[in-house]
Amino acid sequence: RKGPRGSRARRRRTPARASSMRTACARVTTTIARACARAASGSAHACAREGAREGARVGLVVRRGVSASTTRAMAVSGKGYAPVREDAMGGVDVVARGDVSAGAGFDMVVWGVREEDLDAESGAIASEALKAFDASTGGVVSAMMAESEFKAKAGSSAFSRARGGSATHVGVVGLGKGDDAAKTSTLTQLGSVAAAQAQKAKCKTLGIKGADANPNACAAGAYLGATEDQRFKSKPQAKTLVSVSLLDVTADVSAGKARAQGVQMTKELVAAPPNVVTPSAMAEVAKMIAAQHSDCMTVEILEKADCEKLGMGSFLGVSEASDEPPKFIHLTYKGKGSDLKKVAVVGKGLTFDSGGYNLKAGAGSMIEMMKFDMGGAGATLGAAKIIGATKPEGVEAHFIIASCENMIGSRGLRPGDILTASNGKTIEVNNTDAEGRLTLADALVFADKNCGATAIVDVATLTGAIIVALGDGIAGLFSPTDAGAKRMEDAAKDAGEETWRMPMPDSMWSIMKSDIADMKNTGSRGGGSITAALFLKQYVSENIEWSHWDIAGPVWNDKLGGATGFGAATLATWVASFKK
Repeated sequence: RKGPRGSRARRRRTPARASSMRTACARVTTTIARACARAASGSAHACAREGAREGARVGLVVRRGVSASTTRAMAVSGKGYAPVREDAMGGVDVVARGDVSAGAGFDMVVWGVREEDLDAESGAIASEALKAFDASTGGVVSAMMAESEFKAKAGSSAFSRARGGSATHVGVVGLGKGDDAAKTSTLTQLGSVAAAQAQKAKCKTLGIKGADANPNACAAGAYLGATEDQRFKSKPQAKTLVSVSLLDVTADVSAGKARAQGVQMTKELVAAPPNVVTPSAMAEVAKMIAAQHSDCMTVEILEKADCEKLGMGSFLGVSEASDEPPKFIHLTYKGKGSDLKKVAVVGKGLTFDSGGYNLKAGAGSMIEMMKFDMGGAGATLGAAKIIGATKPEGVEAHFIIASCENMIGSRGLRPGDILTASNGKTIEVNNTDAEGRLTLADALVFADKNCGATAIVDVATLTGAIIVALGDGIAGLFSPTDAGAKRMEDAAKDAGEETWRMPMPDSMWSIMKSDIADMKNTGSRGGGSITAALFLKQYVSENIEWSHWDIAGPVWNDKLGGATGFGAATLATWVASFKK
């Protein structure tokens, strides 16, 4: 090392230092020997690779300033942040208050207004109950409706301070007309918009009128609207709203809270950055769910070695370049009863997708948004949370996630590589950015062969093609059977989440054929979401009621603040549909 005047200052070699140096040299010699022994091919590249691996084992620095002594269980920069909050909705209570009127002293009162409550020509209030409420506020309700040209269209709203009555703030939310006013999505929005506005106005108590058609949907919306994700803010704002009352409602709304908890968990997982939500963090969340519902749920986390024993070459091929260890997550719910119906939800769990050597680059690649590529896994865990709380009888549900990162490195998957999935089928990888289907392949085989599921739905942010086809707000549903498709469509309708069945003709499978393997992992540019579904079909037995759900569009919405929590409610409803 350089001395103060540029001369080389020599360290004094003491007996202790000499002994330490001899030990270090011996370790290096052993490392080199092990590396050469393992590099059976004898190539310099293999020897260097094995040397780096063995060096990592003994704690050597393999390149300046970078230590390979440990494998990260969580990205260092993400430590201290929670992938999800155990009780994100703490401090807010939503109750049905059938014995309380709108004038009972709430800080804010919000009415759900149908188009039929207004005069079709003038837009003036036609409902006698709404007229009485307007009078109690000193005419503020009618004034703000006129000023904002409020017509009670679904999703519209208007809010103002009150001039009379006990409430300091009032609001109206449009419900649309006819049957639309009773839709799950409509009443969820009523609760969400009202609670968010009450929180914004720093109100402590809120009364909502008009939730009687579906109280649980409105309750779920109120919980979600009152919940803000400020985990990554240096100065989070205090929550003021503590109580939401559903007026003229007497029903039990605990199912609404359970649904909201699952949806919020999904939102927080999808919203969190990839240095916080890693495969290891996903596994910890699964463990947390199992612990919270230990009376009916168990969890198993398969490590890389376990996956190797099961022959999961397709999944492990994707994970090879990442320092984050892959985690194969298996949550099991067992409801009460005998002869349980076995079903499975399989979620895509790419916690970050660089695209691999087919790198996501340039404008429109969305690489900065690839934290949401685990949206399917987030929805799977959210659904598990809901099922653990609602406990449907007569069903055994398996929630399965093959979680990893798709990164670039010397060990990484290359275009042209051939992988072997756990069912023995071989895949020619012609695009490393079509990695999600590779992880799902082994997960589907596990659900089929290891869990014995008779019905399976996989959920994934799988293709950009589905966004081109259906836009940002609608998920694409693929199923080879009408019965499987209908069950998913009914579940989505009940949950208030939009989905559309897509075609999957077997005639398009020829696009995916490989000259040197059983199949390729991508086909031509046209029909990309269809060929992806046909690829997944190869990993499920024909006698299974299987559906593939591509949620690449609705998992994220910048206008609504980012992560939407899409999918959790539908998947939980799908599982519950099998109850006896």
